[in-house]
Amino acid sequence: MSLIGKTAVVTGSTSGIGLGIAQVLAKAGANLILNGFGDASAAIAEVARHGTRVGHHPADLSDVAQIQDLFTYAMREFGGVDILVNNAGIQHVAAVEDFPVERWDSIIAVNLSAVFHGTRLVLPGMRARNWGRIVNIASVHGQVGSTGKAAYVAAKHGVVGLTKVVGLETATSNITCNAICPGWVLTPLVQKQIDDRAANGVDPQQAQHDLLAEKQPSLAFVTPEHLGELVLFLCSEAGSQVRGAAWNIDGGWLAQ
Repeated sequence: MSLIGKTAVVTGSTSGIGLGIAQVLAKAGANLILNGFGDASAAIAEVARHGTRVGHHPADLSDVAQIQDLFTYAMREFGGVDILVNNAGIQHVAAVEDFPVERWDSIIAVNLSAVFHGTRLVLPGMRARNWGRIVNIASVHGQVGSTGKAAYVAAKHGVVGLTKVVGLETATSNITCNAICPGWVLTPLVQKQIDDRAANGVDPQQAQHDLLAEKQPSLAFVTPEHLGELVLFLCSEAGSQVRGAAWNIDGGWLAQ
């Protein structure tokens, strides 16, 4: 499908999943606004090679004022937002009684509250144009739990719930809101878990196999490209009646 003339904001998109999604959308013709910390020049160059316009805003998504500034920038420089992909996320692992309060607060802010703020800020423009796509990158942890991940699981469950509400509130318009729930994706966070297993004397390939085998029956990682293509489908006319869904892409994790 063609997204020529559309502008997409993908949060947390200077690397990993977000960058993969941004590249798929740019390949389909969308202009992109990337978001992330640090030097974004490499990410901008990767996305710009598809021939569309690319911008970057370094908003810290734990700060409401910076989120506001991101979308002010989008309106000023690109004329608004047609597609919002709420992808940014952070993680911390600890038992509930040991979970640092400040880490709880930061995870809820970035993984859940930022999704709400981005959504509320783009909806008026989408309603004015009577077209929009909001795609929230949730997780299988938006539907099941895992020990040690209280804040992440709570936030992702919240994202799935928020997705349903926005899906209902936009149900009679040409705006859709859906969540994608990936299983294991080989991000730096997941690679660290593999490396930690390997540090205990396990062969790295075996460590990767064991990690996948615990949860993901396909024994293969979901890729950023898989997620980008699913986002693209949800932006298409074929996806126009997918509303308020939590779409699993998890190698069979939740089928068990």
